[in-house]
Amino acid sequence: MKIFVKFAPGVLRHMILLSFAAFALLPFAVMISTSLKPASEIFSVNFQWWPSTSAAIDNYTAALTQAPMGLYLFNGVVVTLAIFLLQALVALPAAYALAKLRFVGRDAAFGLVVFCLLIPYHAIAIPLFVLLHTLGLLNGYAALILPFTISAFGIFLMRQFFMSVPDDLVDAARLDGLSEFAIVWRVMLPSAIPALTAFAIFSVIGHWNDYFWPLVAVSDDRYFTPPLGIVAFRNAEAGNDYGPLMAAATVVVLPLVAFFLLAQRRFIEGIGFSGVK
Repeated sequence: MKIFVKFAPGVLRHMILLSFAAFALLPFAVMISTSLKPASEIFSVNFQWWPSTSAAIDNYTAALTQAPMGLYLFNGVVVTLAIFLLQALVALPAAYALAKLRFVGRDAAFGLVVFCLLIPYHAIAIPLFVLLHTLGLLNGYAALILPFTISAFGIFLMRQFFMSVPDDLVDAARLDGLSEFAIVWRVMLPSAIPALTAFAIFSVIGHWNDYFWPLVAVSDDRYFTPPLGIVAFRNAEAGNDYGPLMAAATVVVLPLVAFFLLAQRRFIEGIGFSGVK
């Protein structure tokens, strides 16, 4: 009885967490189940998880052949990878300066970064659209990438991580003759891999799933990202045929799931050591 009382809070906590996890995963389970069913079973009154007659091959073949899903996935990889690399290129030196350098206005600059976290990019979508139109950059990769090259969240996250790096390490690097930029890339970057991985997950998932800005910035289907591609597939081919539509949604989600599973350990380390509680 004493052992039960001792472990009861932990068991209860895990049961609650598992309940929330099951609730969160339920839509994904329904999506995968629907992608395996023929239309007659999708709209059946009696719901069942596993179809009596599998239509998986037909649904996934339709999703991959009736629309250029491969092109949409390629665009998603190009856009999200380019955005993350440019964001890291800006965030690492900026975060190092805010964490380890002493200069007039440093606290005000960090306050401005925090303030920028409060501004949704939807609020500045019209000025961005006008600017890109004036520069002739709409309807291409540049329109999808350039507005997001500076991430206030990335600077904040990396700055919080760099604050935990001992100053003695930076001083030793300076005594060895390294410049400030060399310290960023040769000393701080290797130690910041967990935090950078955590930021990569936030950045990639956010921009892979972004529907609003690609809808505004591009109209040529050659540059459609995965969310736009699914909508185009629905409008042009699938319509109310939810089997192929859910198959296409599953194909789009799988790369994110694989990426997160591969990086989850680094993600947890990065959040834990970055001061974001």
